Amino acid sequence: MHRRIFSHPILDFKRGKPVKIYFEGKEIQAYEGETVAAALVANGIDVFGESYKRNRPRGFYCAIGKCSSCVMIIDGESNVRTCITPVREGMKVARQHGRGDPKW
Repeated sequence: MHRRIFSHPILDFKRGKPVKIYFEGKEIQAYEGETVAAALVANGIDVFGESYKRNRPRGFYCAIGKCSSCVMIIDGESNVRTCITPVREGMKVARQHGRGDPKW
């Protein structure tokens, strides 16, 4: 399911070239210049992790790097804010569960 906006009557989208990133082992399409969170949502991925104490789903929320709802593991590094991290060709992204260990 692709939910990326390609045209808008008022806004102009300047996209970079297409790149491949890997979400929990699955290849997904992204574009240079967009954030990891935007690429995930565009590919139908809404749940980025779980709350530590109650295991409630967390996802894309503030989009400015302040709330920590979007933290994930990127290329082995835990607690990366995906809403402000630009995509790079070949990056590996995974949900964080509890202590930061991916479940894939």
